[in-house]
Amino acid sequence: MKLNFALVFRPRAVAALWLSFAILAAPVLAGEKYLEPHDFDGIALLPPPPLAGSAEQLADLSSARAVFKARTPAEQARAEKDASLSLFNFAPAIGDHFKRGSFPKLEALFATVKTNISEIIDTPKNHWKRTRPYANDPELVLGQPESSFSYPSGHSTRGTMQALILAEIFPERREPILEFGRTIGWDRVLIGKHYPTDVNAGRVLGQAIFRELMKSPAFQRDLAAVKAEVEPARAPKPTAEAVAK
Repeated sequence: MKLNFALVFRPRAVAALWLSFAILAAPVLAGEKYLEPHDFDGIALLPPPPLAGSAEQLADLSSARAVFKARTPAEQARAEKDASLSLFNFAPAIGDHFKRGSFPKLEALFATVKTNISEIIDTPKNHWKRTRPYANDPELVLGQPESSFSYPSGHSTRGTMQALILAEIFPERREPILEFGRTIGWDRVLIGKHYPTDVNAGRVLGQAIFRELMKSPAFQRDLAAVKAEVEPARAPKPTAEAVAK
């Protein structure tokens, strides 16, 4: 084996070579493990839902019924669209440049998060087995029934978590992004799929998942890659002269 003495005596060249190897060896975003389900206890985090037949449950159902009956056609159309949980439903809050296919690393990050948190959401649902509002009031039936349980709302959990991550990536649009994340949860009450308490529990769970994600070195690494990816698409920052005017 011959030694390349030029590299041996050129530390910068060696460092560059190792950097190239590190980049090539870096894990692909898709399939990464940011969280392990056994590391997260949604049952301990959340309070139990109202007991069936209790005054609190009846009040919760009454609220769900009032919101459902007061919905407008525009609100129903929005809620049905939001139910897809597509990241690109956030486009009105972020900007026209936020389109499918424009940010592959961002899409891969969220696809990985989705697989990481499915069991975390399902565990408390399957523990409490709360039935959905339309199971207790047939007048709240709209569209197809859903096979999972009601508490906490998975849509509210995911919408909250999506919004918090997107707010990290697009901090200049933080407030409209977070507001849209809240809307995703509330829209589930509008179409009879959840009680208000389901939505609030989902927000708590979504915030907790986000905090755990932010502790993950792998997530932080991939989040940094996504921020670098979206940076060229950001609107130019106003100059000092423009601000002065």
